[in-house]
Amino acid sequence: MTPSQRPKSAVTGLAHLRVGFGDDFYVGPGRADLLELIGETGSISEAAKRMGMSYKRAWSLVQALNQGFGAPLVETARGGAAQGGATVTAAGQDILRRYRHMQEATRLAIADDVAAITRSHREAKGGT
Repeated sequence: MTPSQRPKSAVTGLAHLRVGFGDDFYVGPGRADLLELIGETGSISEAAKRMGMSYKRAWSLVQALNQGFGAPLVETARGGAAQGGATVTAAGQDILRRYRHMQEATRLAIADDVAAITRSHREAKGGT
């Protein structure tokens, strides 16, 4: 499921997973969505547009990812005849795949508790 296909409201369960790997590198849902969209579109600008953020913010996140990891997760090419673009490196693809796996594993690990709290919440609000 691409970031644009994910529901924006009425989230039940895992809404945010941020995983830190030291003081200067972490991956969270926004960074993962950005990597995913750059991979899909081949463009930081288009990925930013689809996420509703400025190019400057997206570029800043790409720089933070690359610098924090210590190797490029996204490689860029300047414009011109080839129209420039951006590519998610093999390392970036691996990090994205593993992050999505962590998200799913977390969802599964908390599913029973989420369901129980959801039932209690409905009952507390007078629902069935």
